[in-house]
Amino acid sequence: MNRTEFIPMVDLQKEIDLLKAPLLKEMKTVLKSGEYVLGAKGEELENQIAAYTGTAYAVGVANGTDALYLSLKALNIGPGDEVITTPFTFFATAEAIAQTGAVPVFADIKEQTYTIDPEKIKEALTPKTKAVIIVHLFGKAADMEDILALAEKYNLKVIEDACQAVGTKVEDKKAGGIGNVGCFSFFPSKNLGALGDGGMIVTNEQNICDNVRELRNHGSHMRYQHSSIGVNSRLDEMQAAVLLVKLKYLELFLHKRKEIAKRYTEQLNRYVKTPETREQEGRTYHQYCIETAQRDELAAHLKKSGIASAVYYPVPLHLQKAFHYLGYQKGRFPVSEKTAERILALPIFPELSIEKQNYIISNVIQFFDQQKD
Repeated sequence: MNRTEFIPMVDLQKEIDLLKAPLLKEMKTVLKSGEYVLGAKGEELENQIAAYTGTAYAVGVANGTDALYLSLKALNIGPGDEVITTPFTFFATAEAIAQTGAVPVFADIKEQTYTIDPEKIKEALTPKTKAVIIVHLFGKAADMEDILALAEKYNLKVIEDACQAVGTKVEDKKAGGIGNVGCFSFFPSKNLGALGDGGMIVTNEQNICDNVRELRNHGSHMRYQHSSIGVNSRLDEMQAAVLLVKLKYLELFLHKRKEIAKRYTEQLNRYVKTPETREQEGRTYHQYCIETAQRDELAAHLKKSGIASAVYYPVPLHLQKAFHYLGYQKGRFPVSEKTAERILALPIFPELSIEKQNYIISNVIQFFDQQKD
């Protein structure tokens, strides 16, 4: 490999180059149609995502954050309510809770999986708890069987933040289609990414679907008739057209990510903590994250060798300034805090060549071998 060539975390241009012809064809179809919002392409994508996730309904929205917010609103969650979620996730998960006026309540993660610990959910329950937002982080499914059992026992709604987990399987079900409602993001770097923002909500409950459809369109179910205070959150036709093309290749691209992850794990598990892998869980890889006490030093070494890396996530949500009002202190969620100090994501995308994979692997190994000298 040419050592002057930088290896990014994700190379979106390679995917665009590969799919340029069908993408341009579909985009031209939209231009000729004169439909740009709430048109045929959006409806077709909703139908295909519903079929893919095994759900009865899918509703396109503007982005993954709105998907979370509108799901909560569709479940009538607001001021006076509490919603339990993980502190080890992207900010939007808890931000959406706060935007409804409800209170985010955090529960620590499991050390091996980085997903929310069902036992910690149980400890965080109060009479005000109305729902749980679980996150299938990095494409790893949360412990849905235990979480659904808790939800049934305590009459809780389960919202799946599957923004990083399109295609992830839990036995014979797809992520997003297991709880009451599932949320997806189509941000460009996601495994199924648009050429801009986009999101989707899936559910098997018609009332949730109807509520979301109304809320995403200014609380309107009929033009100029508004039954509620909603928002403007609609997936536009151009992005739907792009996603319809990319959806055809999703399983292939997920398989390639799994192959890269498998090679990383086989070569690196003697040097760092690698992701838990159980094939029957149908894990996908939005990110491939390792753990080491020498995280920052390793990242610097990789950067010097022309290899990108990233930290997901350096500051757990309970320690974010925006959530200081919740009163959490450092040390409250030790697993999340320890993970934030040790975790590092390596480049992973379907077009990452074997040569570049080997270069990344050899540089990680080289770093640890040098520590022995």
